[in-house]
Amino acid sequence: MIRKPCQLSDRAVIAVSGPEAISFLQGLVTNDVTKLTQPLYAAMLSPQGKILFDFLMSAQGETVLIDVQKDQRAALAKRLSMYKLRAKVEIATRDDLIVIADEGPDDPRLATLGQRSIVPAGIETVDGASAYHEWRFGLGVPEAADFGSEKVFAMDGGLDELNAISFTKGCYVGQELTARMKHRGTDRKRILPFNGPEIELEIGAAIVSGGVEIGTVMSSYGDAGFALIRLDRLAEASEPLTAAGAKITITKPEWLFT
Repeated sequence: MIRKPCQLSDRAVIAVSGPEAISFLQGLVTNDVTKLTQPLYAAMLSPQGKILFDFLMSAQGETVLIDVQKDQRAALAKRLSMYKLRAKVEIATRDDLIVIADEGPDDPRLATLGQRSIVPAGIETVDGASAYHEWRFGLGVPEAADFGSEKVFAMDGGLDELNAISFTKGCYVGQELTARMKHRGTDRKRILPFNGPEIELEIGAAIVSGGVEIGTVMSSYGDAGFALIRLDRLAEASEPLTAAGAKITITKPEWLFT
């Protein structure tokens, strides 16, 4: 657990400001931006409903601050600018702001993740990115690096259970397929954490049981990572799970299976 304030050096901030900031974002992201009186978790999807970016949002007056993975910030800012057209908004990267993790129940994804906040750069902090990701992995919560870009449907990524999707707000990019998967119950996959041997598995490696493929490695951090798993095949697996010939174990997070 995060015990003291620390900077997440792998996160960065985008500001969307102006009188139409809320309505502009409302037509693009998965969550209901009109409810930004409190922090929200959301994503931008492809028209086919696959995750392009996931991020946390908070409001400061007419400005919406977006906390996004640092190596995705430029691409997200560019994507937002593509949709700007005549909207009365300004989109800016904000290197004068940093993302902080601390104790508290304020993360909109899962209370046990702690508290996230955006504060001015220059304050004294310690880099807690590695410790934070270790804590996040222990809770089984995936994010940007685990989804990839345009590889995973929003429902398969657990975005519904992590409070990133509003099914009542109306249209947004990728909404039609996401709603269809929800209401028809056609989502049979989820991203789940795995632990394995002391080798780093390649992204894309197949996870099998008795010769039947049940999933694919999506991210790898030493001997652990996240995999996209067919839940029905996992339930039917009667032999050990392996990837690249090595035995692995899959964990089912409590927040996803309650």
